[in-house]
This record gives sequence, structure tokens and C-alpha cells, in this order.
Amino acid sequence: MKTLSSLAFSLVLTASTAALPARADHIRDLCDVVGVRENQLLGYGVVTGLNGTGDDISAPFAAQSLLALMRRLGVQVDSGQMRLRNVAAVLVTATIPPFARPGAHLDVTVSSIGNARSLQGGVLLQSPLHGSDLHVYAVAQGPLVLGGYEAHGNSGSSVRTNITTAARVPAGALVEREIAMPFVKDDVITLALRQGDFVTTQRIVEAVNKELGAGSASAIDGATVKVKAPGPLLGKPIELVAKVGDIDVQPSNPARVVINERTGTIIAGGDVRLSPVAIAQGGLTIVIRETPVVSQPTAPFGKGTTAVVPRTEITPTEDAPQPSMTYVEGAASLADVARSLAALGVGPRELASILQALRTAGALRAEIIMQ
Repeated sequence: MKTLSSLAFSLVLTASTAALPARADHIRDLCDVVGVRENQLLGYGVVTGLNGTGDDISAPFAAQSLLALMRRLGVQVDSGQMRLRNVAAVLVTATIPPFARPGAHLDVTVSSIGNARSLQGGVLLQSPLHGSDLHVYAVAQGPLVLGGYEAHGNSGSSVRTNITTAARVPAGALVEREIAMPFVKDDVITLALRQGDFVTTQRIVEAVNKELGAGSASAIDGATVKVKAPGPLLGKPIELVAKVGDIDVQPSNPARVVINERTGTIIAGGDVRLSPVAIAQGGLTIVIRETPVVSQPTAPFGKGTTAVVPRTEITPTEDAPQPSMTYVEGAASLADVARSLAALGVGPRELASILQALRTAGALRAEIIMQ
């Protein structure tokens, strides 16, 4: 029997009640300083020390790389005699933070690009890591740490947990070249909001001007603010960024409801409002039953063939209607909205449909985002 069951949802509240004080955030938690950023590095490497789980001859990257490495080390090897399964070719990735100096350590991630079964027990050989400009900024090397394992028995049975073809090398890369990051020009820094909002931008400008003096900050657009160092902070960019980052600002919370059908979650923002509305909600359940029937046809001389014929029954059932429509009072806070919707006594699936219908009717003051 197959039943079209409803999707389970849960309602998550992301704001406190109106009685609690407004929450303020530091500017450093709302904005990034333009020019101060991370950079991605990419390289090619070879992992050795595998217990017969590396690349085979159908993926010759590792064998060719190892052959070139041995020749650079002065060891002459006949390529026709190489049959290695303890070597794997990998791509090496890392992220270099801002202001990383030569000699700093970075965590790196390696992933197999051949047909290796597992990188367990492997060691990454020295691998240069390049930036987008093809310059080498770090060099990686070291033993791998996996988040899973793989084991095989003599009879062919095996067990594997998580992914064994990707691993990490904690602090396995050394920074060789510093990346210049000029973030101050003429004693002016630029702040970029991580989530653009005109109200939050204006509040940042007002808070900075109140702290540093009138005219210190100005908004360029809805997500960018320029801050000019006042007299005491001229020529002191680090102190300027630190002082601006410590300023408290109350960000604007957009009225938004996010419905994630994949994870079954409904998230409502803090500025969601609800107007008085009347709601009537019904339900429909469809039950599908499949019963196989054996058919034995009658034919002379035993020519008939027994066959299984499926038989399907579909029964729609509509829930009994409510005696009357439900009146929902207006709600001025997220807590009131939650209580009003909970009073409907509907399931999570119906709640998601009601939220969308309320938005269409203009009673729900929020943006609906489906994921």
C-alpha cells in the first residue's frame, strides 16, 4: 500500500519577543574591509605510502609524476617496469588568510584525481601551491588525515566509512610569498556590508559619525560605506579599522520567511507581521493499493500461460470540513505570529501552504523564499 504522506516541517523562530531589548552587533561582524581578503591556492601533488589502494596503469598521472621526480633526484627508472599501486595523483587546495607572512602554516585538502580506492596511510610529497596569477605562494607536504577508513577481507568482502579519496594535511603548507593587501588609500577605508541593506548602511554611517565625528563616514550605495580617518587617527590605519570595528550598530532585519522543502524547515525573520485574516483549511488524502492477481487462462492442449496481473485501487478521502472559518487576529511581533498560526491547529505541511497563501492575500508582511 502506498500513501501520499505529508512533508514534515518544523518552525524555527529567529527573533526574541518585543519585550526584550534590541540587539546590536559590532560593525566588524556586519562588514568586511575592502582589500582585506582570503585567497585560494591550487596545486598538483603525489601521495605515496598507500597499501595497494593507489592508481593503477589506467590512470598514469601518478606513475608519470613519480618517474619525473625520481629522475630529478638522479635515479634512472625504466618506465616500462613501473607497476605501482601505492602512489596516487591528487589535487591540493588551500586558503591563504590575509596578511599571512612567509613561514606561516596553512591547512591543505587533497583529493584523488585518478582511480585510487583509498588515501589511507598516505604521505603528500612536496607540492607547490599556485594562486590565480600562477605564482607559487605556498608549498605543501606531510601525512594525510582521513575522515573515514576502508578494509578488505580475503574473501572479497569489504567495509568503508565516509569518503576515503579525500583527506587533509593539518598545518601541512608553508607560506613562501606574502600577498600585498593595500586596504587604506589617503587615510580612507571602505566597508562592504556582507548583506546589503539601505537601513543598516545608514545606521552604520550615523554610528561612525557619532563616534569619530561628523563627516567621517559616507554611504556610496546600499552596501558600501567609506570612512575617513579623523585627525587623531591620521596615518594609523590599524587603529582606525579596530576602532570602527568596535562600534555597535543595530542591523535591520528583513521581513522574510524561508521554506526549505529539502530539510523540512520553516524559518521566520524577526520583522514578520500579520494582519487580521480568516482562514479555512481542508485536506485530501489519496491511498493507492496494488494487489497482484494470478491469471490462469483456459486453453486446449495446455497452451495457456500463468501470468501475474497487477490490480490498482485508488481511493481519495477528503477530510471533513471545519464548521466555520478560523479568524486570526493581527500580530505585531514574531512571537504573536507564531501563537496565531499555532492556534489554527494544522500540521506542518498545511502551515507552509497557509504562509504562502497569506503572502499572496497581502495579510503576511514578509517575503517568502522557497529553497
